[in-house]
Amino acid sequence: MIKRTHTCGELSSLEIGQDIQLNGWISKSRDLGGLIFIDLRDRYGKTQIVFNEENFLDAFNTAKKLGLEDVIGIKGTVVARPDDAINKNIKTGEIDVEVSKIVVYNESEPPPFDINDRNSAMEDHRLKYRYLELRTQDLQKNLFLRHKASQAVREYMSNDNFIEVETPILMKSTPEGARDFLVPSRIHQGRFYALPQSPQTYKQLLMVSGFDKYFQIVKCFRDEDFRADRQPEFTQIDIEMSFVNQDDIIDMGTGLVKNIWKESIGAELPEKFPIISYHDAMERFGSDKPDMRFGLELNNFSNYIENSDFNTFKDIITSGGIVKAIVCPNADNYSRKVIDELTDYLKTYFNAKGLAWMKYVDGNLDGGISRFFPDDIKNNIISDLGVQDNSVIFIIGDDKNVVYNSLGALRLKLAKNENLIDNSVWCPLWVVDFPLVEWNEEQKRWDSLHHPFTSPDLKDLDLFDKDPGKINSLGYDIVMNGYELGGGSIRIHDKELQSKVFDLLGIEKNEAQEKFGFLMDAFKYGAPPHGGIAFGLDRIVMLLAGCNQIRDVIAFPKTTSAMSLMDNSPSPVDNKQLDELGLQIRSKKK
Repeated sequence: MIKRTHTCGELSSLEIGQDIQLNGWISKSRDLGGLIFIDLRDRYGKTQIVFNEENFLDAFNTAKKLGLEDVIGIKGTVVARPDDAINKNIKTGEIDVEVSKIVVYNESEPPPFDINDRNSAMEDHRLKYRYLELRTQDLQKNLFLRHKASQAVREYMSNDNFIEVETPILMKSTPEGARDFLVPSRIHQGRFYALPQSPQTYKQLLMVSGFDKYFQIVKCFRDEDFRADRQPEFTQIDIEMSFVNQDDIIDMGTGLVKNIWKESIGAELPEKFPIISYHDAMERFGSDKPDMRFGLELNNFSNYIENSDFNTFKDIITSGGIVKAIVCPNADNYSRKVIDELTDYLKTYFNAKGLAWMKYVDGNLDGGISRFFPDDIKNNIISDLGVQDNSVIFIIGDDKNVVYNSLGALRLKLAKNENLIDNSVWCPLWVVDFPLVEWNEEQKRWDSLHHPFTSPDLKDLDLFDKDPGKINSLGYDIVMNGYELGGGSIRIHDKELQSKVFDLLGIEKNEAQEKFGFLMDAFKYGAPPHGGIAFGLDRIVMLLAGCNQIRDVIAFPKTTSAMSLMDNSPSPVDNKQLDELGLQIRSKKK
């Protein structure tokens, strides 16, 4: 075996004349007759090696038989490249290595796609051969960035006196909104563990145990529908603290995110992050995770309706709905076809009933629903909304949730269409004062907006019996460029208050005892005030890397249908295994 003295990304003009040894994979090969040039690759970079027929015949003859992705070791001497062959874009671009000896460790079959160009194959094909895709520069760079981010977390938390504690992977099933992944017990047949959706209950128990500053980089699992930024298994930066309030968590979280960005990509974030309420976020941006890199804020439009002739909006307001608008600059060239496409998009994905509009051209509001508004009201609209020439006003009236969701989505779509987003900018913020609960119309009950252990704002306790929908929580999210990085809350540490919240959520006493009795019992023995937050590590790295999907920053991801194409899991198991577990597969009823 030839053991390397250097990596393939290390050599420079400083090593000219030295005898060295390299190991790696053949990335590219060029046969020029008496000379063969090969790009040798490892995870550190590439080095061009040269086989000279005249000087080292045996090595040259071996090189003639080599193929792409063969694994080799070489001995050779570092030589300077001719001036006209220097590649200033890579560290090794000033040198070659003239090979005197070669060992072939493994010959590769022709790879199923071009590893120098991962986009040469469809994603499903690449996922089938993920171990080959991981050789590509893009994915190796992403995983190294993930490593740096993880190291930045551990360094920051350790320096702030946090202790990393591992919590169980096999735990009690306590669904928190999504479905659990269940693990049947062989020894206790008919009983099941669950894979954790989060270590929520365990980290609260650690606070009861006296560990006032806990963190963990932990795998979590949720059996839910998937999107580009979701996976059935994902990684959290999980944090909990005792004797703290919301401001303490925000200060700690701000410092952690600043450190991750600085240590991972050298980006300096603001000393303090802006803080806005959930109510203001929805009113201004139609989203609880607003992208602050551009304007296009939502405007109240209801006050212009009373003196108009547009009865559709009047009826919506009378029935308790709202009307809001977005002013899009430089959009006067939007044709009716383009506007219809936007309308169809909002109808299809956000249940909007329609998209009203008016254009402002040459000092006048024209087209769309403009004819329903008298001139004085039009002038007020222009003045109040700061409408500039060549703008389009888009208006939606409906139930407030439909209006927020529709205009929030339209805001993002218009910003992308009009190139209003500066991708070089980082805009973090905290969103606070989330509602404690939201009404589940389908099941006719209240659901937690975060989870059932989130503390209500103690000023709102009288609303439990009067108007639960108006109870604010001590919950908070941190957002970056329109993505939620993490979320958390001050927890309930009082057994009676926790029971009150369970009652509001329709969790009967027996059910609460069965699911969470161990936590409630722990609260009997001196639970300190505590709170925490969990950050999505995968999503953080996705943003740092500038990727569009989370799969690009996970070594072995699943597809959007939760399949692993590489090892074909989930897969059937034999009857012997099922018998040992006391299980029987039954056909699903159609």
